[in-house]
Amino acid sequence: MCSDDQINHEGELIYLALMAEACPINEAEAMTQEVWKKAMSEEIRSIEKNETWSLVKLPAGKHKIGVKWIFKQKLNPDGSISKYKARLVAKGFLQKQGVDYTEVFALVARIETIRLVVAIACAKEWKLFQLDVKSAFLHGPLMEEVYVQQPPGFVAKGKEQQVYKLNKAL
Repeated sequence: MCSDDQINHEGELIYLALMAEACPINEAEAMTQEVWKKAMSEEIRSIEKNETWSLVKLPAGKHKIGVKWIFKQKLNPDGSISKYKARLVAKGFLQKQGVDYTEVFALVARIETIRLVVAIACAKEWKLFQLDVKSAFLHGPLMEEVYVQQPPGFVAKGKEQQVYKLNKAL
């Protein structure tokens, strides 16, 4: 259902308001906007600061996994944009169990646990604080050798054929 003001005189929907602040679909589109370039650079700095990977030649018999950028706008309660977030993710769906990994596990807090902690804090009149851990996911240990391609938009000059060996989960 659309209201009359969403349709122009030719019967087409008007999407300009939606497109004005849309997230990029790929890194090429993101690289045309300074806010997204900054978000991507911040993600790369975070990964490198945590020593998540090392640039190496791909060993014979090993395969590299592709990576891609995911873009998201974080919003304030009033709907205004609080920050632009870029995440680099491995295309893990290309991996095979028993070859590329042996175990699947991601430590996350269940909503029931969070509710319990909040209830206890309220009952005991404790102060509650919220914080955002930007790179908590980068501390997961890796038992397997995993190699990923260099991130689109951040390929090292003169080392285009090299890949990143993950020291920690990406």
